Amino acid sequence: MKYKIEQIKQGDDELILRYQNLNQEVEHIMNFMSFSEKKLVGTKNGYQIVVDVKQILYIESVDRKTFVYLEDDVVRVEYTLTQLERMLNSLRFFRCSKSMIMNIDKVKVLDSLASNRIDATMCNGEHIIISRTYASEFRRRLKGEAFDE
Repeated sequence: MKYKIEQIKQGDDELILRYQNLNQEVEHIMNFMSFSEKKLVGTKNGYQIVVDVKQILYIESVDRKTFVYLEDDVVRVEYTLTQLERMLNSLRFFRCSKSMIMNIDKVKVLDSLASNRIDATMCNGEHIIISRTYASEFRRRLKGEAFDE
């Protein structure tokens, strides 16, 4: 695939993607292009909070409530994990257990554990355990192999 980068002195920034066939590489680029604009609205202390998706470390469901964890904040959202998994369908987010979705870009260290589980240390030092059910899919994703949607 060829690409061209050009700095302009005036006018609006613009990204153009030209392709003959919609393949996995093109889909990844399209996801990347649309990812930077995604926002979620949640609540904290009775106020509505706008969350930039790129800042999310992980999302967890606890007692049928869904929480978005940022590096130094927690916001409740009115979506289910399944809805968020569809909304955030890109290489950056991964369902790592029944109750959690993690942002792969925020992982700092990975450690293999017994029973085919993985301990992922996030950029803020928190540890997330990737269950054995999801561990092999996570390894495939890290290698850049195709994944089931």
